Amino acid sequence: MSTAYVIVTIVGALMAAFSAVSIFTRAKWVVQPLADYSVPRSWWNPLGVAKAAGAIGLIAGLWIPVLGVAAGIGLVLYFAGAVITVLRAHWPSHVAFPLMYMAPVAASLVLYFAA
Repeated sequence: MSTAYVIVTIVGALMAAFSAVSIFTRAKWVVQPLADYSVPRSWWNPLGVAKAAGAIGLIAGLWIPVLGVAAGIGLVLYFAGAVITVLRAHWPSHVAFPLMYMAPVAASLVLYFAA
């Protein structure tokens, strides 16, 4: 396990956890775009749970690799879905945000499989 892998995985987990907390606390800068994208309010908590579970899975994956891989794949799929949601809502200027959260998770998977 390389130092780069550990650092990138921790950064990805922290970013996913921050994003989850932002949904749970209903931070305006997070929930207002969700409303603008027509994401039903009833989905917000499950989306936050998915991100929190992914963050925990990434950290657990440092000791149990299969959990980290599963969490990483799940988060990449989650953020890919977020990109699609943003594009379908015709807000292409906002695509950078889910990609920013996806990047360290995807990099973590690349570093894991490169080792």
